[in-house]
Amino acid sequence: MRFAVKEIREKAGITVKELSEKSGVSTEIISMLEENSTDTCNSKVLCDIADALEVTVDKLIV
Repeated sequence: MRFAVKEIREKAGITVKELSEKSGVSTEIISMLEENSTDTCNSKVLCDIADALEVTVDKLIV
């Protein structure tokens, strides 16, 4: 599974730290998703990131 977190975050013009603060998800998890170095992700984490980026969860999954 590939995630589009980095592309969407950069388009929103925010840093990983800002996304972490806004979503409540650790910078480590966000970085892992951005680097696609994880195959699984908790649905709550994806919902929190999507809410912070103001997109739907399906936009985060490529």
